[in-house]
Amino acid sequence: MSEISDLVIEDARERMAKAVSHAKSEFSSVRSGRAAPELVEKITCEAYGVEMKVQELASVSVPEARQLLVTPHDAANLESVERGIINSDLGLAPSSDGRTLRLNFPPLTEERRKEMVKLVKSMAEDAKVSIRNIRRDLRKDLESSEKDGDLSSDELERAEKNLDEVTKSAEADIDGALSHKEQELLEV
Repeated sequence: MSEISDLVIEDARERMAKAVSHAKSEFSSVRSGRAAPELVEKITCEAYGVEMKVQELASVSVPEARQLLVTPHDAANLESVERGIINSDLGLAPSSDGRTLRLNFPPLTEERRKEMVKLVKSMAEDAKVSIRNIRRDLRKDLESSEKDGDLSSDELERAEKNLDEVTKSAEADIDGALSHKEQELLEV
């Protein structure tokens, strides 16, 4: 293969890996019946006059399977973190002891689990669309390189096959993560 097609394939791997990574982080933000620090770390709240994420203001631990313990680094930020969690779409009411916040996760109803599965499937489809868009853009780059005479038609064909393999691999990664999250959501 030529240097140009190698660069395009490497670019595809990197960009698609980022899309897969983003999809996985999106999946982790969807609440299942279990407590996971990722659920609250990205929630924003106001502290020191600016918007900050909970992960910047507090440590989050999992003392029990259905409970999170949020401990602000600065006790003055306790109310701000609590307000941020209450205002988020998690639907949780933190209990405060003056230094820490405890978040108890009630088991999800079957209806809510199915809604969450639909949400995760939608996220997975968005990620796949993103991957296909990357493939489309890079395929255009390859075709324009062929028109410019930088690639032969055989090299173009090989590069497109490699690009399709990278795409299938990235989509399989997303399907695997989706399947794992779906099992987690439907687990009672």
